[in-house]
Amino acid sequence: MNNTLRFYFLSTVLALITLSATAQEKKPAITTFVKKGKGVGFVTADSTFSLNFQFRMQNRAAFVSKSGTDLSDSTFEMRVRRLRFKFEGFVYNPKLTYYIQLSMSRGDMDWSGTDNAAINNSPNIVRDAIVYYSPTKHWRFGLGQTKLPGNRQRVVSSGDQQFADRSIVNATLNIDRDFGFFARYAASHFNLLGAVTSGEGRNSNRSNYNGLAYSGRVEILPFGKFTGTNDYQEGDLEREPKPKLSIAATYHLNDRAERVAGTLGNDTYGPVNLKSFETDILFKYNGWAFYGEYMMRGIQHDDTPITTDATGRNRFVYVGRGYLTQGSYLFKNNWEVAARWSKTTPFNSAYGSRDTNVIVEQSEFGVTKYLNGHRLKIQANVIYSNRTDIRTDDYVWDFWSGIFQVELGI
Repeated sequence: MNNTLRFYFLSTVLALITLSATAQEKKPAITTFVKKGKGVGFVTADSTFSLNFQFRMQNRAAFVSKSGTDLSDSTFEMRVRRLRFKFEGFVYNPKLTYYIQLSMSRGDMDWSGTDNAAINNSPNIVRDAIVYYSPTKHWRFGLGQTKLPGNRQRVVSSGDQQFADRSIVNATLNIDRDFGFFARYAASHFNLLGAVTSGEGRNSNRSNYNGLAYSGRVEILPFGKFTGTNDYQEGDLEREPKPKLSIAATYHLNDRAERVAGTLGNDTYGPVNLKSFETDILFKYNGWAFYGEYMMRGIQHDDTPITTDATGRNRFVYVGRGYLTQGSYLFKNNWEVAARWSKTTPFNSAYGSRDTNVIVEQSEFGVTKYLNGHRLKIQANVIYSNRTDIRTDDYVWDFWSGIFQVELGI
């Protein structure tokens, strides 16, 4: 090899080494990505941290009629019903993850629910803030604030609902969110979930040291797992190619609860031991979806649902049962029709309260157009509600309501 060839050969090798070193130096410290259903995010080059960011908003217009026969307007609702920011990812190790969800609209901060609650007397901006550790693909442990393992409709995100709101059964009897320890074991044909929590609900400014809350849930999947997370979103957007079924039950005990709904509502005038039982069933196949649930809240045999302060004022804990059934079909053009019936009935022990001695029943019909799954959809609901005095079997009030809502998110 002559000197000229040697020169060109060495020059080429040096150039390649220099380019390689330069490329290494310019390797981005952060990799960004956009993922359907997961928003936008980034991962550091050394894989020690990741972040997914999502937002969603629900803009709503609604009305309520004066009665079942007088369809003139009684009230209007025009507002941003929900505006949520969600952050999730891992820290240092993919097995150590976090989940944060914030409420940003006034209508989503539970302002009215804090009027008579010393335990929680500020707007609820923080909805979820929890750290998880998953040592294996089956186990997951968490510490923080999030939804308790309760009825499916409550655990399903409000952004993944096929109606604009959850049912009256959920609004009356659900066990909501709390702070504490959470565990989950997931297998091919069943899931086990449990939690030991404070019992005071989200964002409490103190904990009742004399009592905690205990929750356990089992989910049986006779035909195996649903496609993706299709068992925790309403409607069959995945068009399950094979029938899928989930049968589940939850038991919850709130020892010495200090709020009228355990983790929600005004403060009681004394501690009450609340127990809840919830069971639900879900079936999906080829665009069809059917869901039903039964919920019950009771008290320990030696307790009373009526709490009284030193001046003789009463505050009632709602104890009773609720039933819900709903079904839907998703057409191939992504229009969906859905119907729902729900009912709540108080137990005899709650008859003394003006607010809790009525049976409430609702029948609903909904139409949804999915433009990008649950992330972009247009919803319209028509609802008929009636209330009956459980002691006299007389109608107290009936009315119609209508909701038009647009949900947009990433």
